[in-house]
Amino acid sequence: MNKIDVKYVVLEGAVVPEYKTAGAAGADVCAYLPEGCVTIAAGKFAMIPTGVFYEIPDGYEIQVRPRSGLAAKNGITVLNTPGTIDSDYRGEIGVILENIEHASENIAKIRA
Repeated sequence: MNKIDVKYVVLEGAVVPEYKTAGAAGADVCAYLPEGCVTIAAGKFAMIPTGVFYEIPDGYEIQVRPRSGLAAKNGITVLNTPGTIDSDYRGEIGVILENIEHASENIAKIRA
């Protein structure tokens, strides 16, 4: 596998996505919520900021995919999966999370 250089900017307090284990297929992304947590009601969705901005080289993309543990433990998934971040996008990376629970009393709290 060839390595490529990817420039990025990380806001103060945000976490750079990283591979957690040697066998990880992708890097884990963390929410950037300096004001606290975000609550997502059952059946609703929210754009969750990451505090990370990438300069993706031409011919490449970043994909955002759901984690099975997040869905199994919390009933949360990525709404537009896989989410594609194109090489010409220069804004903050955001992840659209959906609370897939259907009970109205079920809410999901996303924390940094």
